[in-house]
Amino acid sequence: MSRFASFREFYPFYLSEHSNRISRRLHFVGSCGVLLLVAWAIVQRNGWWLLAALLCGYGFAWVGHFFFEKNRPATFKHPFYSFAGDWVMFKDILTGKIRF
Repeated sequence: MSRFASFREFYPFYLSEHSNRISRRLHFVGSCGVLLLVAWAIVQRNGWWLLAALLCGYGFAWVGHFFFEKNRPATFKHPFYSFAGDWVMFKDILTGKIRF
């Protein structure tokens, strides 16, 4: 059972798990890679590129967590909120709400 009743409650925790600037940058680069690879999968009509997108997104994020944040990704305990958090943080970085 989750200790978060909503994503609104989860997101501050998510941000606290991404306080390291290099980790946030790695998440951002991984998310950009995901978008490009998903677009490429559509253009190529080849679903294998979706696997590459998955590996890209999680690969960059997990390097950030294990080597810079020194914590376990929230994905392990809160997969859906964590996935949403990745994209909200991506948007917040793009809009300047969070420092890149």
